[in-house]
Amino acid sequence: MSRGYFEIGIYHTKCRENVGTLWRSAYQLGAVGIFTIGKRYKGQPGDTCKTPRHIPLRHYENWEHFMSNRPLGVQLVGVEMGRRPLSTFVHPERAIYLLGAEDYGLPEDIIFACQSVISLEAVRNLSYNVAVAGSIVMYHRLSSMNNKQGVK
Repeated sequence: MSRGYFEIGIYHTKCRENVGTLWRSAYQLGAVGIFTIGKRYKGQPGDTCKTPRHIPLRHYENWEHFMSNRPLGVQLVGVEMGRRPLSTFVHPERAIYLLGAEDYGLPEDIIFACQSVISLEAVRNLSYNVAVAGSIVMYHRLSSMNNKQGVK
């Protein structure tokens, strides 16, 4: 596997189950951590893989708190409908992927702060469950990195 790392998070998520699903997928697909910004859900999500033993879940109070604590030199990649197709995206070596809230996505000022903004293609409706969207992005990253290195 190449050098580098990635994290994934959700801005203003409202469903704790989505955090739990994303957390497990992040563990399976090689993330070094996940996070939420502006937590709207109650309680800690459950997980049958004991994911908290392997990768951390952090909570940032708001956008400013996140920005002041994010790693230096890491590209921020937004995931939002109607943007650059994921299939044409070349993943940066170090990335933070940011998904929007289930009910309203990412605000424009946050999209503007991202170095790249990608979207998922679909046959019917472009709207995916937030945990599924994050899982697809992470799988694409893993697959792209493996293909780049000739891993089968």
